Amino acid sequence: MTSTPPSSRPVGGAAEQPRATDSGSAPAAEAPGPSRWWPRFGPGPGRWRLPWPSSLAVLVIQQVGSGFAAHNQRETAVDLEPAARLLLALGPLLLLLRRRFPRTAVFGTSAVTLGYLAAGYPYGPVLLSVVVAGFGALVAGYRYATWGALGMLLVGRLLAAHAFYRWLPPGEDGPGPWGTDLFMAVWMVALCTAGELARVRVAERARREREEAEAAQRRADEERLRIARELHDVLAHSISVINVQAGVGLALLDSDPEQARTALGTIKSASREALGEVRQVLATLRTPGEAPRAPAPGLDRLGELAEQAASAGLQVTTGTEGTPVPLAPGMDLAAFRVVQEALTNVVRHSGSRAARVRVRYGGDVLELRVDDDGPATGSGPAGGGNGLVGMRERIAAFGGTVEAGARADGGFRVRATLPLRSGEQQAPLQ
Repeated sequence: MTSTPPSSRPVGGAAEQPRATDSGSAPAAEAPGPSRWWPRFGPGPGRWRLPWPSSLAVLVIQQVGSGFAAHNQRETAVDLEPAARLLLALGPLLLLLRRRFPRTAVFGTSAVTLGYLAAGYPYGPVLLSVVVAGFGALVAGYRYATWGALGMLLVGRLLAAHAFYRWLPPGEDGPGPWGTDLFMAVWMVALCTAGELARVRVAERARREREEAEAAQRRADEERLRIARELHDVLAHSISVINVQAGVGLALLDSDPEQARTALGTIKSASREALGEVRQVLATLRTPGEAPRAPAPGLDRLGELAEQAASAGLQVTTGTEGTPVPLAPGMDLAAFRVVQEALTNVVRHSGSRAARVRVRYGGDVLELRVDDDGPATGSGPAGGGNGLVGMRERIAAFGGTVEAGARADGGFRVRATLPLRSGEQQAPLQ
């Protein structure tokens, strides 16, 4: 059973689903709720909270503000009768639905406001409900629905004030002033502009949060891949040594017990070192942020690597050209692992019992080369296939390249280059 991320969990009942034509894309703030014909209120899963504090504030402002406005418009407007009070209350009540049903809220408040104005009641803060509902719908992405509702209100207001005023209260009054209509058009444009700006900011914030989440996921994936590479390199090399020595020990157990004892000692030493490196890798999972207790291996430990290979029957000669320069810990570890993996492949897949490791420090490039004389045997433990891939991924992370393939004389060569400064390639070793 999978869990839903917090950012996409449903927070209410069945809601209006945005159309692509409303905003060009589905608004991120509208999440589909469970399949219920009526929403559940209050806290908890599958519930959504009504925006009652702000709706109550709008209700109080409209009721009180319209009462004051009526005193100044006694000669030109109808008195605030119970029907007017009801219309002033319907707008804020519809605002309770603006989060889950923004289109219903904006069209409903526009219709209620149009009815209030057409009835000849005094002007005042009755438009506040439309402002709040329209702003919320625009931020949610219901652009066309908001424009349509505001256009309906403006056209209805113009018809009531300039075409049907003879049949609408108050009686025997003339057409409405154009200044009022101009004011209404101006605040509608301002509302749309503010809503669009807010919507863009919300979308930008959502995009940044999404990118941050994706970046965190990429970092986690890269860390898992790094740990997988480390474990592969450590275990592949050590287990290859153990496998060879175990075969030697079994073959000489009766004929040469002393040599068999030496092989068992090599197995013990290789397994102890492998366990230590595995513990160091796993410690980064148990105690994130803490520095490792032991330094990561680097090219300064090529001698130890040659000794381990020798215990598996592989004679390794190492050589360095140029002036060694300090490497970053990650690059030093990558170079060490490439040599380690190349020697492991010689032990597992080559008939040669000798290998040559060359390290050359050029002006801008570190070159690593591991050669054996072959031929390939095709033997070794079953499975694998990730060694060369891991080499290339490690080196590519630092802008380098890895070449691996058979030589013309039947041997095999692994060549890796790592840029030290400018990354310009030097001539390969001859």
